Amino acid sequence: VAAVATEEEAARQGCCWAELPPELLREVLARVEASEPRWPRRRDVVACAGVCRTWRGVVREIVRVPEVSGRLTFPISLKQPGPRDAPIKCFIRRHRATQTYFLYIGLTDALADTGKFLFAARKYHRPTCTEYLISLDKTDMSKGSQTCVGKLRSNFLRTKFTVYDAHPPHAGPVVSKRWPAGDYPVIQINYEVNVLGSRGPRRMNCIMESIPVSAIEQGGTAPTQTAFPFFNPKSSRMDSSITPLSSQVESKLVLKNKSPRWHEHLRCWCLNFHGRVTVASVKNFQLVASDESAPANEENDDTTLQFGKIGKDLFTLDYRYPVSAFQAFAICLSSFDTKLARE
Repeated sequence: VAAVATEEEAARQGCCWAELPPELLREVLARVEASEPRWPRRRDVVACAGVCRTWRGVVREIVRVPEVSGRLTFPISLKQPGPRDAPIKCFIRRHRATQTYFLYIGLTDALADTGKFLFAARKYHRPTCTEYLISLDKTDMSKGSQTCVGKLRSNFLRTKFTVYDAHPPHAGPVVSKRWPAGDYPVIQINYEVNVLGSRGPRRMNCIMESIPVSAIEQGGTAPTQTAFPFFNPKSSRMDSSITPLSSQVESKLVLKNKSPRWHEHLRCWCLNFHGRVTVASVKNFQLVASDESAPANEENDDTTLQFGKIGKDLFTLDYRYPVSAFQAFAICLSSFDTKLARE
Protein backbone atom coordinates (compact mmCIF):
# COMPACT_ATOMS: atom_id res chain seq x y z
CA VAL A 1 0.00 0.00 0.00
CA ALA A 2 1.46 3.33 -1.06
CA ALA A 3 2.08 5.82 1.68
CA VAL A 4 -0.08 8.91 1.63
CA ALA A 5 1.95 12.10 1.24
CA THR A 6 1.38 14.97 3.59
CA GLU A 7 -0.47 18.04 2.39
CA GLU A 8 2.72 20.07 2.19
CA GLU A 9 4.62 17.38 0.27
CA ALA A 10 1.76 16.95 -2.17
CA ALA A 11 1.59 20.69 -2.69
CA ARG A 12 5.31 20.96 -3.38
CA GLN A 13 5.27 17.99 -5.78
CA GLY A 14 2.23 19.22 -7.69
CA CYS A 15 2.76 22.97 -7.70
CA CYS A 16 5.91 24.73 -8.83
CA TRP A 17 4.60 27.99 -7.38
CA ALA A 18 5.36 26.68 -3.90
CA GLU A 19 9.09 26.87 -4.75
CA LEU A 20 9.11 30.66 -5.10
CA PRO A 21 11.68 32.38 -2.87
CA PRO A 22 9.97 33.58 0.33
CA GLU A 23 10.84 37.24 -0.29
CA LEU A 24 9.41 37.18 -3.83
CA LEU A 25 6.33 35.22 -2.71
CA ARG A 26 5.55 37.73 0.04
CA GLU A 27 5.96 40.66 -2.37
CA VAL A 28 3.64 39.08 -4.96
CA LEU A 29 0.92 38.23 -2.45
CA ALA A 30 1.18 41.63 -0.74
CA ARG A 31 0.55 43.34 -4.08
CA VAL A 32 -2.42 41.09 -4.83
CA GLU A 33 -3.93 41.81 -1.41
CA ALA A 34 -3.41 45.57 -1.70
CA SER A 35 -4.97 45.74 -5.19
CA GLU A 36 -8.25 44.04 -4.25
CA PRO A 37 -10.20 46.41 -1.96
CA ARG A 38 -13.62 44.79 -2.35
CA TRP A 39 -15.53 41.84 -3.72
CA PRO A 40 -15.87 40.22 -6.23
CA ARG A 41 -12.16 40.72 -7.04
CA ARG A 42 -11.36 40.03 -3.40
CA ARG A 43 -11.81 36.34 -4.22
CA ASP A 44 -8.34 36.40 -5.84
CA VAL A 45 -6.82 36.80 -2.37
CA VAL A 46 -8.77 33.77 -1.16
CA ALA A 47 -7.65 31.80 -4.24
CA CYS A 48 -4.02 32.57 -3.40
CA ALA A 49 -4.55 31.17 0.09
CA GLY A 50 -5.78 27.93 -1.47
CA VAL A 51 -2.68 27.21 -3.56
CA CYS A 52 -0.71 25.40 -0.84
CA ARG A 53 0.22 25.57 2.82
CA THR A 54 3.09 27.98 2.21
CA TRP A 55 0.92 30.44 0.32
CA ARG A 56 -1.84 30.12 2.90
CA GLY A 57 0.53 30.98 5.72
CA VAL A 58 1.83 34.09 3.94
CA VAL A 59 -1.68 35.28 3.02
CA ARG A 60 -2.85 34.90 6.62
CA GLU A 61 0.08 37.05 7.76
CA ILE A 62 -0.64 39.76 5.17
CA VAL A 63 -4.43 39.98 5.41
CA ARG A 64 -5.37 42.18 8.35
CA VAL A 65 -8.55 41.98 10.44
CA PRO A 66 -11.57 44.12 9.41
CA GLU A 67 -10.98 46.44 12.39
CA VAL A 68 -7.78 47.64 10.70
CA SER A 69 -8.32 46.98 6.99
CA GLY A 70 -12.06 47.54 6.65
CA ARG A 71 -12.21 44.44 4.44
CA LEU A 72 -13.95 41.08 4.67
CA THR A 73 -11.80 38.29 3.24
CA PHE A 74 -12.23 34.94 4.99
CA PRO A 75 -15.33 33.50 6.73
CA ILE A 76 -13.84 34.24 10.16
CA SER A 77 -13.88 37.95 9.22
CA LEU A 78 -17.64 37.81 9.81
CA LYS A 79 -17.04 37.06 13.50
CA GLN A 80 -14.46 39.84 13.94
CA PRO A 81 -15.18 43.47 14.92
CA GLY A 82 -15.81 45.88 12.07
CA PRO A 83 -13.60 48.86 11.18
CA ARG A 84 -13.17 51.79 13.56
CA ASP A 85 -13.13 54.57 10.97
CA ALA A 86 -16.03 53.86 8.60
CA PRO A 87 -18.87 51.30 8.61
CA ILE A 88 -19.09 48.24 6.40
CA LYS A 89 -22.20 48.68 4.24
CA CYS A 90 -24.40 45.63 3.81
CA PHE A 91 -28.02 44.83 3.04
CA ILE A 92 -30.57 42.15 3.90
CA ARG A 93 -33.00 40.46 1.50
CA ARG A 94 -36.11 38.96 3.09
CA HIS A 95 -38.00 36.04 1.54
CA ARG A 96 -41.42 36.02 3.16
CA ALA A 97 -42.61 32.70 1.69
CA THR A 98 -39.73 30.69 3.15
CA GLN A 99 -39.12 32.98 6.16
CA THR A 100 -35.48 33.26 5.26
CA TYR A 101 -33.13 36.24 5.42
CA PHE A 102 -29.89 36.77 3.49
CA LEU A 103 -27.10 39.19 4.36
CA TYR A 104 -24.91 40.58 1.56
CA ILE A 105 -22.09 43.09 1.43
CA GLY A 106 -22.52 45.65 -1.34
CA LEU A 107 -20.22 45.45 -4.36
CA THR A 108 -20.78 49.11 -5.24
CA ASP A 109 -21.76 52.30 -3.43
CA ALA A 110 -25.43 51.79 -4.39
CA LEU A 111 -27.97 51.02 -1.65
CA ALA A 112 -28.26 47.46 -2.98
CA ASP A 113 -26.81 45.47 -5.88
CA THR A 114 -26.12 41.80 -6.58
CA GLY A 115 -23.91 41.75 -3.49
CA LYS A 116 -21.52 39.20 -2.03
CA PHE A 117 -23.33 36.64 0.14
CA LEU A 118 -22.29 36.59 3.81
CA PHE A 119 -24.96 34.93 5.99
CA ALA A 120 -28.35 33.25 5.75
CA ALA A 121 -30.94 32.80 8.49
CA ARG A 122 -34.20 30.89 8.75
CA LYS A 123 -37.01 31.58 11.17
CA TYR A 124 -38.47 28.69 13.17
CA HIS A 125 -41.61 28.91 15.28
CA ARG A 126 -41.39 27.04 18.60
CA PRO A 127 -44.23 26.61 21.12
CA THR A 128 -42.67 29.08 23.56
CA CYS A 129 -40.34 31.16 21.40
CA THR A 130 -39.11 32.16 17.96
CA GLU A 131 -35.70 30.96 16.80
CA TYR A 132 -33.48 32.05 13.94
CA LEU A 133 -30.62 29.79 12.84
CA ILE A 134 -27.72 31.63 11.18
CA SER A 135 -25.60 29.82 8.59
CA LEU A 136 -22.68 30.41 6.24
CA ASP A 137 -24.56 28.38 3.59
CA LYS A 138 -27.61 29.89 1.91
CA THR A 139 -28.97 26.43 1.03
CA ASP A 140 -28.42 24.69 4.37
CA MET A 141 -29.88 26.36 7.47
CA SER A 142 -30.70 23.20 9.40
CA LYS A 143 -29.81 22.86 13.07
CA GLY A 144 -27.33 20.03 12.55
CA SER A 145 -25.36 21.71 9.78
CA GLN A 146 -21.65 22.33 10.27
CA THR A 147 -22.10 25.71 8.57
CA CYS A 148 -24.46 27.01 11.27
CA VAL A 149 -22.51 29.55 13.33
CA GLY A 150 -25.11 30.77 15.79
CA LYS A 151 -28.73 31.49 16.56
CA LEU A 152 -31.17 34.07 17.88
CA ARG A 153 -33.88 33.02 20.33
CA SER A 154 -36.77 35.05 21.79
CA ASN A 155 -38.83 34.75 24.94
CA PHE A 156 -42.54 33.95 24.78
CA LEU A 157 -43.62 37.61 24.38
CA ARG A 158 -40.90 38.34 21.79
CA THR A 159 -39.67 41.27 23.87
CA LYS A 160 -36.34 39.72 24.89
CA PHE A 161 -33.86 37.96 22.63
CA THR A 162 -30.59 36.14 23.20
CA VAL A 163 -27.89 35.75 20.56
CA TYR A 164 -25.89 32.54 20.88
CA ASP A 165 -22.53 32.01 19.23
CA ALA A 166 -21.79 28.40 18.29
CA HIS A 167 -18.15 28.99 19.24
CA PRO A 168 -16.60 30.72 22.26
CA PRO A 169 -16.00 34.41 21.48
CA HIS A 170 -12.69 34.36 23.34
CA ALA A 171 -9.77 32.14 24.28
CA GLY A 172 -10.31 29.98 27.32
CA PRO A 173 -12.85 27.17 27.67
CA VAL A 174 -12.40 24.06 25.62
CA VAL A 175 -15.20 23.38 23.17
CA SER A 176 -16.63 20.24 24.74
CA LYS A 177 -19.42 19.94 22.19
CA ARG A 178 -19.46 20.52 18.48
CA TRP A 179 -22.32 22.35 16.81
CA PRO A 180 -25.29 22.32 17.43
CA ALA A 181 -24.33 23.09 21.04
CA GLY A 182 -24.34 26.87 20.56
CA ASP A 183 -24.10 27.49 24.28
CA TYR A 184 -22.28 30.82 24.26
CA PRO A 185 -24.64 33.78 24.83
CA VAL A 186 -23.03 36.92 23.40
CA ILE A 187 -25.88 39.47 23.29
CA GLN A 188 -29.03 40.15 25.30
CA ILE A 189 -31.56 42.26 23.33
CA ASN A 190 -34.42 43.94 25.21
CA TYR A 191 -37.42 45.75 23.72
CA GLU A 192 -39.44 47.96 26.01
CA VAL A 193 -43.23 47.81 25.89
CA ASN A 194 -44.42 50.49 23.47
CA VAL A 195 -47.34 52.30 25.10
CA LEU A 196 -48.01 54.26 21.89
CA GLY A 197 -48.38 51.10 19.81
CA SER A 198 -47.42 51.35 16.13
CA ARG A 199 -47.66 55.17 16.35
CA GLY A 200 -44.50 55.47 18.43
CA PRO A 201 -40.87 54.42 17.92
CA ARG A 202 -39.44 51.29 19.45
CA ARG A 203 -37.03 51.43 22.36
CA MET A 204 -34.35 48.77 22.63
CA ASN A 205 -31.00 48.07 24.22
CA CYS A 206 -28.37 45.42 23.59
CA ILE A 207 -26.14 44.10 26.36
CA MET A 208 -22.96 42.88 24.65
CA GLU A 209 -22.02 39.96 26.90
CA SER A 210 -18.66 39.35 25.22
CA ILE A 211 -17.54 42.99 24.79
CA PRO A 212 -16.28 45.01 27.78
CA VAL A 213 -16.93 48.74 28.08
CA SER A 214 -13.18 49.32 27.82
CA ALA A 215 -13.33 48.19 24.16
CA ILE A 216 -14.66 51.60 23.08
CA GLU A 217 -12.24 53.58 25.21
CA GLN A 218 -8.94 54.93 23.93
CA GLY A 219 -6.63 51.98 23.33
CA GLY A 220 -9.34 49.43 24.13
CA THR A 221 -9.79 46.17 22.23
CA ALA A 222 -12.72 43.86 21.61
CA PRO A 223 -12.51 40.03 21.66
CA THR A 224 -11.50 38.79 18.20
CA GLN A 225 -11.88 35.23 16.96
CA THR A 226 -9.19 33.99 14.58
CA ALA A 227 -10.49 30.60 13.43
CA PHE A 228 -13.57 28.42 13.26
CA PRO A 229 -13.03 25.13 15.19
CA PHE A 230 -14.76 23.06 12.51
CA PHE A 231 -12.24 24.33 9.91
CA ASN A 232 -9.51 22.72 12.04
CA PRO A 233 -10.92 19.38 13.27
CA LYS A 234 -7.59 18.38 14.83
CA SER A 235 -8.07 21.01 17.52
CA SER A 236 -11.11 21.60 19.71
CA ARG A 237 -9.66 24.75 21.30
CA MET A 238 -9.84 28.21 19.78
CA ASP A 239 -6.63 29.83 18.56
CA SER A 240 -4.51 30.97 21.48
CA SER A 241 -3.95 34.38 19.87
CA ILE A 242 -7.57 35.37 20.37
CA THR A 243 -8.06 38.41 22.57
CA PRO A 244 -9.07 37.17 26.06
CA LEU A 245 -12.55 37.88 27.32
CA SER A 246 -12.18 40.62 29.91
CA SER A 247 -15.88 41.35 30.32
CA GLN A 248 -16.03 38.59 32.95
CA VAL A 249 -14.62 41.13 35.42
CA GLU A 250 -15.39 44.40 33.61
CA SER A 251 -18.69 46.07 32.90
CA LYS A 252 -20.33 44.98 29.66
CA LEU A 253 -20.88 47.32 26.74
CA VAL A 254 -24.52 48.39 26.38
CA LEU A 255 -25.88 49.71 23.08
CA LYS A 256 -29.19 51.54 22.89
CA ASN A 257 -31.23 52.85 19.99
CA LYS A 258 -30.79 56.55 19.25
CA SER A 259 -33.98 58.43 20.09
CA PRO A 260 -35.72 59.78 16.95
CA ARG A 261 -37.03 63.33 16.81
CA TRP A 262 -40.59 64.30 15.98
CA HIS A 263 -40.75 66.21 12.68
CA GLU A 264 -43.67 68.61 12.91
CA HIS A 265 -43.90 69.26 9.16
CA LEU A 266 -43.72 65.59 8.15
CA ARG A 267 -45.73 64.47 11.17
CA CYS A 268 -43.49 61.51 11.87
CA TRP A 269 -40.49 60.38 13.92
CA CYS A 270 -37.19 60.94 12.08
CA LEU A 271 -33.56 59.82 12.23
CA ASN A 272 -30.71 60.90 9.96
CA PHE A 273 -29.54 57.79 8.09
CA HIS A 274 -27.42 59.85 5.68
CA GLY A 275 -29.25 58.54 2.61
CA ARG A 276 -28.95 54.87 3.55
CA VAL A 277 -32.66 54.45 4.42
CA THR A 278 -35.50 55.54 2.14
CA VAL A 279 -38.69 53.99 3.56
CA ALA A 280 -40.30 54.86 6.90
CA SER A 281 -40.68 51.82 9.14
CA VAL A 282 -40.95 51.00 12.83
CA LYS A 283 -38.10 48.53 12.23
CA ASN A 284 -35.58 51.29 11.42
CA PHE A 285 -33.03 51.99 14.16
CA GLN A 286 -29.56 53.26 15.01
CA LEU A 287 -27.55 51.89 17.92
CA VAL A 288 -25.05 53.93 19.94
CA ALA A 289 -23.21 53.33 23.20
CA SER A 290 -25.48 54.07 26.17
CA ASP A 291 -24.77 56.90 28.60
CA GLU A 292 -23.24 54.46 31.09
CA SER A 293 -21.03 52.78 28.48
CA ALA A 294 -19.77 55.90 26.75
CA PRO A 295 -16.49 57.41 28.00
CA ALA A 296 -16.99 60.01 30.76
CA ASN A 297 -20.64 58.94 30.90
CA GLU A 298 -21.43 61.11 27.89
CA GLU A 299 -23.74 59.80 25.21
CA ASN A 300 -21.78 58.63 22.18
CA ASP A 301 -23.16 59.95 18.89
CA ASP A 302 -21.06 57.57 16.78
CA THR A 303 -23.51 55.07 15.32
CA THR A 304 -22.29 51.50 15.86
CA LEU A 305 -25.08 49.82 13.88
CA GLN A 306 -27.87 51.18 11.72
CA PHE A 307 -30.64 49.25 10.03
CA GLY A 308 -33.44 50.51 7.81
CA LYS A 309 -35.88 49.78 5.04
CA ILE A 310 -35.28 50.66 1.37
CA GLY A 311 -37.83 48.38 -0.29
CA LYS A 312 -40.65 45.92 0.36
CA ASP A 313 -38.25 43.18 1.39
CA LEU A 314 -34.94 44.99 1.24
CA PHE A 315 -33.08 46.58 4.16
CA THR A 316 -29.68 48.22 4.63
CA LEU A 317 -27.36 47.19 7.47
CA ASP A 318 -24.24 49.21 8.28
CA TYR A 319 -21.98 48.20 11.17
CA ARG A 320 -18.63 49.19 12.64
CA TYR A 321 -16.34 48.46 15.59
CA PRO A 322 -16.79 46.83 18.07
CA VAL A 323 -19.70 44.87 16.51
CA SER A 324 -19.10 42.02 14.05
CA ALA A 325 -21.17 41.12 10.97
CA PHE A 326 -22.58 38.10 12.81
CA GLN A 327 -23.64 40.17 15.81
CA ALA A 328 -25.09 42.94 13.64
CA PHE A 329 -27.11 40.47 11.55
CA ALA A 330 -28.49 38.75 14.66
CA ILE A 331 -29.54 42.07 16.23
CA CYS A 332 -31.33 43.12 13.04
CA LEU A 333 -33.15 39.78 12.82
CA SER A 334 -34.79 40.58 16.15
CA SER A 335 -36.34 43.67 14.55
CA PHE A 336 -38.28 41.49 12.10
CA ASP A 337 -40.11 39.68 14.89
CA THR A 338 -43.35 41.57 15.60
CA LYS A 339 -45.54 41.16 18.69
CA LEU A 340 -48.32 43.20 20.23
CA ALA A 341 -46.27 43.77 23.36
CA ARG A 342 -43.87 45.86 21.31
CA GLU A 343 -46.05 47.57 18.68
